Amino acid sequence: MKRKVGRLVVITGCMFSGKTEELLRRAKRDLIAKKKIVLLKPKLDTRYEKNEIVTHYRTLRLPCYRINHEITKFSSLSKELQQKILLAEKVYIDEGQFFSQSFLKFVQELIEIEKDVIVVGLDLDFRAEPFGSMPILLALADEVIKLHAVCVVCGKEATRTQRLINGKPAKKDSPLILIGGEETYEARCSQCYEPPC
Repeated sequence: MKRKVGRLVVITGCMFSGKTEELLRRAKRDLIAKKKIVLLKPKLDTRYEKNEIVTHYRTLRLPCYRINHEITKFSSLSKELQQKILLAEKVYIDEGQFFSQSFLKFVQELIEIEKDVIVVGLDLDFRAEPFGSMPILLALADEVIKLHAVCVVCGKEATRTQRLINGKPAKKDSPLILIGGEETYEARCSQCYEPPC
């Protein structure tokens, strides 16, 4: 007899490509279908609302639980959250790039207890390098959905995230994690993207 496990779906792309919007769209469909779901995001994500996953334009939002970005195992969650996840069919996780490598064990544990896990995150950082645990999640995924934004410079399909400091491209030694939105980041195509000095 085959063992039952959950599936891993990874939704990725650059900033402003609609990753969180896609997560919330799927989650809302599950709620309409009366499925039990749990939404999670890292405590590092302090934009907009603490206990909600919210799109950049604040048009869509759903309540969520915040978890430590260095989570290593399911048992490190609160008993209340463990119970909610055990009763759920799917676990949605936003901002996957902010989690440490130990996050992979946590995701694998959820899959082993038959949960479908949907992780959303940036594939590349502002330096156009693979971001956090995302490369491994992408490799392990049963399904990958790569979304694109629109380049703010030329209007072509954007795949890069340009970080700006005082209107100029950030330097290479800038901190890897800098929480922000339109005031700090732009979506750009690979031609219009300016690599950090």
